[in-house]
Amino acid sequence: MSQPHDGHRTFLPFGNPFRMIFPKRSYLSPELVALRTSFEQTLAESLRKLKPKDISDICSLSWLRHAMSFLSETHNNIKSLITDLELPVSHWQEKWIDIYLDSSIKLLDICTAFSSELSRLDQGQVLLQYLLHALNSSRDSSQQVKKTETTLSEWMQQIESRSPKLEDCFSILQGLAGTVYSSKIKNSDKGKVLMRALYGVKVVTVFVCSVLTSVLSGCSKPLITLVVPNKYLWAEAFNDLQADVLKENISHISREKATVLRELGAVENCVKRLCALINTVDEKEEEMWHDSVSELAEAAKLLSLGLDDLSKQVDDFFRIVLMGRDALLSNLRVSDDVTMQESGDEVARV
Repeated sequence: MSQPHDGHRTFLPFGNPFRMIFPKRSYLSPELVALRTSFEQTLAESLRKLKPKDISDICSLSWLRHAMSFLSETHNNIKSLITDLELPVSHWQEKWIDIYLDSSIKLLDICTAFSSELSRLDQGQVLLQYLLHALNSSRDSSQQVKKTETTLSEWMQQIESRSPKLEDCFSILQGLAGTVYSSKIKNSDKGKVLMRALYGVKVVTVFVCSVLTSVLSGCSKPLITLVVPNKYLWAEAFNDLQADVLKENISHISREKATVLRELGAVENCVKRLCALINTVDEKEEEMWHDSVSELAEAAKLLSLGLDDLSKQVDDFFRIVLMGRDALLSNLRVSDDVTMQESGDEVARV
């Protein structure tokens, strides 16, 4: 006797086997794919440009300035992507907002630490200028020689110290690195594009800030390593750059040599040579003295220009992060006001 049918039934009692063979997939619209691709290709190209021809350039102020400029550009690009996606804050999930606000305040703290250290290094320029003035004077006076030796010693002591705020950056960056691989959130198609782009922004931000922290602090601690899957269009460019940077960092550690700014090291070498020559009277060494003073003047000039350029880039990045944070908070307040207004109107109608 046949059993009655009670509506639609699965053909097989254990479910549809084709669901396992052909899993359900979510396809983005061509417009969203184009936005995602454009963002990732731009990021990849910028990362390729950031890779130095000589890996030791990473310890130079010029490369650090380039890196901070790249970071500012990337954060501006994510703002443009949000605008193009037409994804208002009211559609953002609460977890996105919490992570963004927490990360942004930490980035502001890191920028403050960078600015503090750059300002401290820049203050050393006052001593250098006084030192150059004294060195260009006669060395015949024993009193002048003593003043010069004292100034040289003061400058050496100043550059050997570091801003305590830089030490905090390492733990802050470790925390930010932990949010890079945050748990997945169920998103709309636009949300998926945004989250994928934000992942890239967080990765390069942690990377650049960790390099800057290491170089400015003169610390030989291993850098934070981030593993980026090949599914991202910028993965290869990032992994290549990170591999080179890590190789340079490991090289410093193996030689038990602290990472140091190239321009700062050049000035330090000139100062050390002058310290060795300051009490000499030999004619040949007198010529070496004048050459060393000229080299110090040129090295000090390059250091001053480099510190100024990098400080401006750090300040620019600080403003970009701050403006983004303020814009989000402002939009949240507007969204809350609209929600309260709509609730009030609904109550009035009832």
